[in-house]
Amino acid sequence: MAHTRRNIVFGVLAAAIAGGLIYVTVRPEPVPVDLHEVSRGPLVVTVDVDGVTRVVDMFEVAAPITGVAQRSPVEVGDPVISGETVVARVEPVSPGLLDTRTRLQSEAAVREAEASLHVAETEKVRAEEDRAYAQSQHDRIRRLLDRNVASLTQLEDAQQRLAVANAALDAAEARITQARSSLERAEAALVETSELGQNPACCTPIYAPSDGVVLAIDTISERPVSAGNRLLTVGDPAKLEIVADLLSSDAVRLPDQARASIERWGGPHLEARLTKIEPAARTEVSALGIEEQRVDAIFEITSPAVERAGLGHDFAVFLRIVEYEEEDALLIPLSAAFRVGDDWAVFRTSDDRVERIWVELGRRNARFAAVTAGLTEGDRVVEHPSDELTDGALILERTTFSETPQ
Repeated sequence: MAHTRRNIVFGVLAAAIAGGLIYVTVRPEPVPVDLHEVSRGPLVVTVDVDGVTRVVDMFEVAAPITGVAQRSPVEVGDPVISGETVVARVEPVSPGLLDTRTRLQSEAAVREAEASLHVAETEKVRAEEDRAYAQSQHDRIRRLLDRNVASLTQLEDAQQRLAVANAALDAAEARITQARSSLERAEAALVETSELGQNPACCTPIYAPSDGVVLAIDTISERPVSAGNRLLTVGDPAKLEIVADLLSSDAVRLPDQARASIERWGGPHLEARLTKIEPAARTEVSALGIEEQRVDAIFEITSPAVERAGLGHDFAVFLRIVEYEEEDALLIPLSAAFRVGDDWAVFRTSDDRVERIWVELGRRNARFAAVTAGLTEGDRVVEHPSDELTDGALILERTTFSETPQ
């Protein structure tokens, strides 16, 4: 009897050991995971883009006449006062050197003008003789008419001939004036640059169009310019704005007067405000060879000027433009959500196992998404779920941390 009881005990122990070995062998290994607790917090969605600064009001000073711009009297960075500081001087263009053909043509033109003047002077002498004769005839007939020897008709004819003679004399004098002017013009064509000499008072001074500093000078040294050529640029660097180059699809989503943070310019973060989006986009080719429609957005810097000391014209900056923000959103990391068809899903923990649940996501930024349905505050979800994870799988928490939404 005792022997039988001992056999039964040994049998039970053997069965228990065998069952334990089978359980350990069949039981699945838990999957190590990282967990995140669903919480509420602010959500900020931004459009991140590079930009450049520029002076709000820039004035490009151009040459008013064709000539030679003298060496610049100012340098880049020099302060200028509107209407007082001379920023450029332009000397009117001098006549060029004459080649052989042009000189011969000009000399022939001078001789032609001299001959025309001689003809005009000869015609004047003739007109003076005609007028003197007409005057004497007029006077003689008038005396005869006083003695009733001549008729009134004869006097009227004499008066008419005298008037014609006077007009012919005036025309001859006008032709002389015309011929002299033609001669002077022909002689002026023969004047060389060396004959003009240097006149220190000949240059046209150009004054600063506004207060500020010289931002750029096209050419410092003396050079020929045409009317309308840009000489330099003036502006006030204390009045800056930012130009950001955006995709048109990003620009249309920005709210009116969207705020932005200015970073990576070499100083503390600054604040800015959207003032205008240009009405027309342009086509540009990206580095990947893709055509994109891009548009400029203009931002006003709202931070005090003392906080951006050293920031000047055409400096590079980085902008984080706030497209959307919500103060109290239910947030999960984007790394916890995954696609199943057209829907979103997450793995939620329940004790030491997970279950796959469907969720609806709202707005999102680069790290977090707002949950509109499927989860509640305090739920714990798996971050970076691997392919080993399935619905109902056994898990082992690897680390526990809570990431603060930014």
